[in-house]
Amino acid sequence: MPTRRWLLPLIAVLTLILLPVLLFGMAVMLAYPTLPSLDILTDYHPKMPLRVYSAEGTLIGEFGEERRALVKIADVPSNMKHAILAAEDDRFYQHGGVDYMGVLRAAISDLTGGSNKQGASTITMQVARNFFLSKEKTFTRKFNEMLLSFKIEHYLSKDEILQLYINQIYLGQRAYGFAAASQVYFGKPLNQLSIAEDAMLAGLPKAPSSYNPVVNPKRAKLRQLYVLRRMHELHYITDAQYKEAQNAPIVPKHVSQEFPVKADYLTEMVRQAMYDKYQDAAYTQGIKVYTTIRLQDQMAAYQAVRKGVLEYDRRHGYRGPEGYVDLQKDGSEESMEEALQDSTDNDDLIPAIVLSASSNHIQAYCKGGERIAISGEGLRFAQRSLSDKVALNQRIVPGSIIRVEKTDQGTWQITQLPQVEAAFVSGNPKDGAIYSLVGGFDFNQNQFNHVTQAWRQPGSSIKPFIYSAALEKGFTPATIINDAPLVFSAEQTGSAPWEPKNYEGTYDGPMRMREALVHSKNLVSIRILQSITPAYAQDYITKFGFDAAKHPPYLTMALGAGSVTPLQMLAGYSVFANGGFRIYPYFIQRVEDAQGHVLSQAHPVVANENAEQAIDVRNAFTMVSMMQDVVRRGTGSHAMQLGRQDLAGKTGTTSDSVDAWFCGFQPTVVGIAWIGFDQPRSLGGHETGAIAALPIWMSYMGKVLKNVPEAEYTMPDNMDAVRINDNGRRDDNGSRVEYFYKENEPGAQPAPTPNPSSGTSIKDQLL
Repeated sequence: MPTRRWLLPLIAVLTLILLPVLLFGMAVMLAYPTLPSLDILTDYHPKMPLRVYSAEGTLIGEFGEERRALVKIADVPSNMKHAILAAEDDRFYQHGGVDYMGVLRAAISDLTGGSNKQGASTITMQVARNFFLSKEKTFTRKFNEMLLSFKIEHYLSKDEILQLYINQIYLGQRAYGFAAASQVYFGKPLNQLSIAEDAMLAGLPKAPSSYNPVVNPKRAKLRQLYVLRRMHELHYITDAQYKEAQNAPIVPKHVSQEFPVKADYLTEMVRQAMYDKYQDAAYTQGIKVYTTIRLQDQMAAYQAVRKGVLEYDRRHGYRGPEGYVDLQKDGSEESMEEALQDSTDNDDLIPAIVLSASSNHIQAYCKGGERIAISGEGLRFAQRSLSDKVALNQRIVPGSIIRVEKTDQGTWQITQLPQVEAAFVSGNPKDGAIYSLVGGFDFNQNQFNHVTQAWRQPGSSIKPFIYSAALEKGFTPATIINDAPLVFSAEQTGSAPWEPKNYEGTYDGPMRMREALVHSKNLVSIRILQSITPAYAQDYITKFGFDAAKHPPYLTMALGAGSVTPLQMLAGYSVFANGGFRIYPYFIQRVEDAQGHVLSQAHPVVANENAEQAIDVRNAFTMVSMMQDVVRRGTGSHAMQLGRQDLAGKTGTTSDSVDAWFCGFQPTVVGIAWIGFDQPRSLGGHETGAIAALPIWMSYMGKVLKNVPEAEYTMPDNMDAVRINDNGRRDDNGSRVEYFYKENEPGAQPAPTPNPSSGTSIKDQLL
């Protein structure tokens, strides 16, 4: 009987102990078979973004919801691994996937209605949750998470699990994995990070937005100090390393420095091309696109466009502040930051709020928190707006939102967002590989790609193609043509009566064709087009890649009244630069999949190899010779400041200076510069191609040709260099040397008839 008294309680106690165990075992037996397959882990293929690279293999663009860069565990530096373990799971290599005491605490908290802040998720459990489960904090999810952790630990090694975690975890700024986060936050690979930077990244998984060093630097620093302390306590770092890392400044990468060069217009072209071919898979399959863009060229082109546009803008005066905030109502730093949020960043043109203003000194608060002072030369551009003699909306006063930029000397100056647009594109004339492409002043401000989408009048930059057509009709650089006024009826022009003029408004009478191109004589170009006929010229320029429909066969065509894009001009001028061959500009060299297998490869036509001979090599040589003189002593003579004799090109200015161009080349590179307003209007009375566009071209060429030896253009066969006099006639004692096709060499008398279909001489036609 006494035995029975203690047996009953014993059975009750055993039941209380064993029943949960039995129930737990049954739950495991029922749930384990339903766990998802681990194929997604053993054959890990995460969403990988579309990546765009320069010709040198440097990343210049990325597209996709997730930024990723896969890394093998063997390539992860030990300090980075130690920082992760210290922050997330220091017993990772000892436990079997679950921290039992931590799980028990979390379960009790959930069952008792606690704050749900309890938890002890190991790295294995986080892998299970990130790949298979939701993030809701319930007992069922925790149970499944634990079972999955056991399963993962059974099938994968510890290093394999840690590798998955390092590559998969979300770390803010669309960055997944530590390799991607290293580039996003610090602009360098994992193996170049300091211990302080390792600790900063390792602190992110707990709360990526809260500990983001870009958005919340103070909270990020506190989290980093915690990780460093844990690393020190676990003997991962020495006392000296700990102290140094604590005091090391953390400078996260600014968004505008995301890639080494600005190539947004080009990378957007790549994105569109890849989407057209692969649709949505383009953004998730890790496709790598290697472009023809050269880093040095792209950087030079971007800087040239920015400088050229800002110089033009400064020539036309300050328009006033962008807006106004009432500092008396709320002048706190938080309020000013909020007021500047709508002022979009524009590279080095920083939005700021004026704190105090006088005629000789300004204090301002810059977006991001820096306070600056501007005085002296830095105020000159906006000096008039510091006076009370201007309208209120143009006046700079406390509360005005302005733009500032730092000069090369390290001082600050007032600037403004320009209204004018510009474009530049350059490439290899031999095969059409595009070296640089800048489609506008700022992609974030205006995504319209002026290189490929802007159909603009070419002005006088079309003249070399008209002159080239004339050479095929028997004209020579020595042909005498009259530079004198003309008047045309509406029937002749196809629109309204027309009385064309030279830009300078003067006329020089009979002159050689070379001199007419050098000085861009409009009336000479019109007379040439009259002689060869607009219909012939319209058909002829298609050899260079122009659309005939965009160039109606009227005499206005001689002055560039048709429509072209800068990309077409690149193709057209390349024909002259490469000896007469038609090439096709391209920007994608090859496309690879995530494993490096080539999906497609460019096979461009190459001058002197497999490209079509568009024009006679003698024609190309003659045109280059004349365009060299345009640069040496004509409308493009400012380019001689580069100190080279192998440059050739042509300025272009449309009616009322609506568009300004300079199209030029050296045998290894062709460059096209354009500037104008999106809603066409005059750039200003003196804003010619030589003033507004040529400086952009020169800025680029000066950098990319710096160490390139000067080239010489070799005269082709079946040509002669002949001494002539000022009248274009052969003169063995003449001071001038001109180039002629052998069949068109001049005699001592006026040159022969250039147009076989006409019975009149050139003098009769044009003088």
